[in-house]
Amino acid sequence: MENQEIIIRTAHAADIKYASIITDEMESSAKVRGTGIAKRSPEYIAKKITEGKAVIAVTPAGDWVGFCYIEAWGHETFVANSGLIVSPNFRKSGVAKKIKEAIFKLSRQKYPDAKIFGLTTGLAVMKINSDLGYEPVTYSELTDDEQFWAGCKSCVNYDILMSKDRKNCMCTAMLYDPKDHYEPAETAADFKQHSKLYERFMRLKQRMLLRFLKREQKGGGKTSLLRYFFNF
Repeated sequence: MENQEIIIRTAHAADIKYASIITDEMESSAKVRGTGIAKRSPEYIAKKITEGKAVIAVTPAGDWVGFCYIEAWGHETFVANSGLIVSPNFRKSGVAKKIKEAIFKLSRQKYPDAKIFGLTTGLAVMKINSDLGYEPVTYSELTDDEQFWAGCKSCVNYDILMSKDRKNCMCTAMLYDPKDHYEPAETAADFKQHSKLYERFMRLKQRMLLRFLKREQKGGGKTSLLRYFFNF
């Protein structure tokens, strides 16, 4: 359906009717990928819509296509573009990138001085973020707002996150700092040059984190290699 016209805009009250569809697809998609995602209720999504902190994609006929929303943390010093989801019928059509561009622009308008960050397990999302000027960072550069991290409790990988004192997990952290950042063309070029390296690193990281968790669950101690690798 990539040739079908798609409308991407800031969500408004009339879009609350899509809230349950959005949350159901978020959960279903996470299960298919076998990765974690912080669960959100339809009420939470409806709240983001009414606050004008969400971007939605629909067809002219009113079919839901995609969605993403804004969360502010640390007294609005940090902003996350969260919950990016696209209907299975419209994936690989380029709509995810357009939604990310729209929510990034909305975030810059609403919170011009905030650092914008994201956590992702997907190489495709990493590429989109790089195209916008995000850079990979360590978890220590993200918000220390307890409410943000509490949102990870419903993620299947929460035990890994806590076992590492919130210093690392399956997700890769990325950050856009409006006061200190490279231009999108530079970060996009860097990602293109190192995309294979990022992919290999993410796979290695996930394999080692899973091994680490199994060792912890069995009562095994950390090796110096694991301590070095995961506490960087």
